[in-house]
Amino acid sequence: MSEENKKNYSADSIQALEGMEHVRMRPSMYIGDVGNRGLHHLVYEVVDNSIDEAMAGYCDSIDVIINEDGSITTKDNGRGIPVDIHKKEGVSALQVVMTKIGAGGKFDKDSYKVSGGLHGVGVSCVNALSVHLHAEVHKQGKVWEQEYERGKPLYPVKSTGETDYNGTIVTFKPDDQIFKEGTRYNYETLASRLRELAFLNKGIKISLTDKREQDEDGNFRSDAFHSEEGLKEFIRFLDETREPIIQDVISMEGEKNEIPVEVAMIYNDSYNENLHSYVNNINTHEGGTHLSGFRRGLTSTLKKYADASGMLDKLKFEVSGDDFREGLTAIVSVKVAEPQFEGQTKTKLGNREVTSAVSQAVSEMLENYLEENPNDAKTIVQKVILAAQARHAAKKAREMVQRKTVMSGGGLPGKLSDCSEQDPEQCEVFLVEGDSAGGTAKQGRDRNFQAILPLRGKILNVEKAMQHKVFENEEIRNIYTALGVTIGTEEDSKALNLEKLRYHKIVIMCDADVDGSHIATLILTFFFRYMRELIEAGHIFIATPPLYLIKKGSKKRYAWSEKERDEISNEYAGGITIQRYKGLGEMNAEQLWDTTMNPEFRTLRQVTIDNASEADRIFSMLMGDEVPPRREFIEKNAIYANIDA
Repeated sequence: MSEENKKNYSADSIQALEGMEHVRMRPSMYIGDVGNRGLHHLVYEVVDNSIDEAMAGYCDSIDVIINEDGSITTKDNGRGIPVDIHKKEGVSALQVVMTKIGAGGKFDKDSYKVSGGLHGVGVSCVNALSVHLHAEVHKQGKVWEQEYERGKPLYPVKSTGETDYNGTIVTFKPDDQIFKEGTRYNYETLASRLRELAFLNKGIKISLTDKREQDEDGNFRSDAFHSEEGLKEFIRFLDETREPIIQDVISMEGEKNEIPVEVAMIYNDSYNENLHSYVNNINTHEGGTHLSGFRRGLTSTLKKYADASGMLDKLKFEVSGDDFREGLTAIVSVKVAEPQFEGQTKTKLGNREVTSAVSQAVSEMLENYLEENPNDAKTIVQKVILAAQARHAAKKAREMVQRKTVMSGGGLPGKLSDCSEQDPEQCEVFLVEGDSAGGTAKQGRDRNFQAILPLRGKILNVEKAMQHKVFENEEIRNIYTALGVTIGTEEDSKALNLEKLRYHKIVIMCDADVDGSHIATLILTFFFRYMRELIEAGHIFIATPPLYLIKKGSKKRYAWSEKERDEISNEYAGGITIQRYKGLGEMNAEQLWDTTMNPEFRTLRQVTIDNASEADRIFSMLMGDEVPPRREFIEKNAIYANIDA
């Protein structure tokens, strides 16, 4: 199709695939869920339209604003949604896009070669799930507008003025009838995704402004994201607290078998593998054919080079794919015209043709780099050899863990106080810091379905430990044994088998102080690096014990923050005593049950990974050696921090 026809983005480019009848009735089918994740997904759906315009070459600026009333405004400088009459529907194309599920230029190959958006439901779904939406299109010298309530137009599309600007502005307020858990947007969650989009689409300027809060000078909280180098900068951002062992980021950008492929990678001195993959800007955290292609290209090319160098000659056992990826941080981004998604959350790429495209691209990139950088090549092979030796030691340690798991007849850890219920779905285990708190928890629990596993002090920081040291650690071995999971395959030494998981709720219960937070973060780091499948399956939770007990006569109330304490104190108006809990051990069994363990009254925070690359970066920073970035993060996020990763 000619370039001129592409620019003529008009009503004929819009295809309406199906109606919107079920969106409000079954919203989870369209946006994943109606909790926090689904709420934020609404913003991503609208922004994806602007990103599609950018990928097509017609937009380079996107602004996202959280308004005072909690509504969201997105603004871009693209071509503007078509407003002329749609032949088939008989109304303005803008109304079709806003009210027909699956209607949009992204389904017309002449308008967009590839497009983002996981569910592909478009802005119409956002409209259906918003109490109010206002669309404003600046196009060909005129301003066009239409408003909607819960997806229904309030009036036909109309021209309301003149303009010298081209683009689309959408303002929507999520419907609290749908999002019953709340409609308050989290700034950090949005910032993380917009930063990611800026890295994945270099050259685009994306800004985020929060009008709900101002600093002392009256300035709104805001960030601007822009990347000239794309994935190379993304790698440096992710690895800012890790020590690189090679000179620079290895990267390539090109097209293989008509599939655009972009790859960036670097080796660092850590013992973890951090691979992040994207298809059309979607974070495919379940991997897929593009990741398989990356691994194949990396392993075969490095193995060939290592064999030829003679450096592997003295090694008494074979190197594996795992060894080539230890200490590797890599990002693979592909653009696929018709992606096929599989997996539990539909984030695993299934297109077979992508495997060879990525494998070829990575092989060529690495062959050139190794040839041109012999010193770095030698450093990488030495890292691989050390990884192979450590893996060999870890295999023995892992086998020791397996022998001690309950399925192997090794028995449960001595410190575990198990529950009587046998159905894992009904069972929960509390990981508790220290014997004192463990003793109180054992007295306060419901023995039918609640198990207690006391941990001795601070567990090993797995971020800085070799794999065999992790598996040799007694506290970590006890966690594996108590949970009943099996670990390790030839392909992936950390792979987890959840078939015999003994508890479907694993609750981290630590003191509500700095030490307790540090221990909770250590445990979370272990789960993120070695048992990520448990987080992804929704099994990990954090208990929230109260900070204060406020008494007045026979009345007593608990407070989980200073603000709550002050509110209760003001309500009681004098004659009160306030007890500050320094640790779980200071509570008696009844208090611990009432506030933290009783399912009827407690608050558990489920740990989720909405953004794997951001979680990877934060764990690396919090648990690594670099103090300044950690201090800066804590100071910046002291008000906003939330342990839900």
